Amino acid sequence: MSTRIGFGYDSHVFKPGVPLRIGGMTLDHPEGLAGHSDGDVVLHAITDALLGAVAAGDIGSFFPPGDPRWKNADSAVFISLALEELLHAGYHILNVDVTMILAAPKIAPIAPEMRERIADLLRIDVGKVSVKAKTPEGLNLDHVAQCHAVALVERIPESEEVKSMSAVIESQRQLEDVVEDLLSSVHGIPKKRTIAPLYDTDDIT
Repeated sequence: MSTRIGFGYDSHVFKPGVPLRIGGMTLDHPEGLAGHSDGDVVLHAITDALLGAVAAGDIGSFFPPGDPRWKNADSAVFISLALEELLHAGYHILNVDVTMILAAPKIAPIAPEMRERIADLLRIDVGKVSVKAKTPEGLNLDHVAQCHAVALVERIPESEEVKSMSAVIESQRQLEDVVEDLLSSVHGIPKKRTIAPLYDTDDIT
């Protein structure tokens, strides 16, 4: 399959006294998001979308919330791991679509900057990143930030230029011929003379 889709979701409750980290940015807001790491709901959802696209588990499989090493960790670390898993599986990102659900702060004014930050973290063009936000009207979720992320990935085509010689050479004899041609043309070493057998050895019984 040349293309695959991954879906990620995350949610965090707002908490006073901590910085608000969303989409790899620190936003000016009275409350941040509670979490073992920096609580970046957007980067967490994208991480799960990328891992899910190549069936590599989820963010908790690699970064357990009880592990003290990830206490207050920058979620950019999680994105880096997801990119490594994606590359290891032989895929690259075509596009990422993010939808946040939160009452405040307003995301629309900073969406262009957030798209650029996410694109930078994912090492892709900003045109491949979409960022949107909705409000949880009537759902009594004003104290929560949620995020849905979808990632479309594509298998990296194998380049003809990087194929190994063994994938092209059909037999050991052909490989020897190629080596002899190189030695002859580059170093002037004469090719070995091939002495034809006097009889067909395949006919010997």
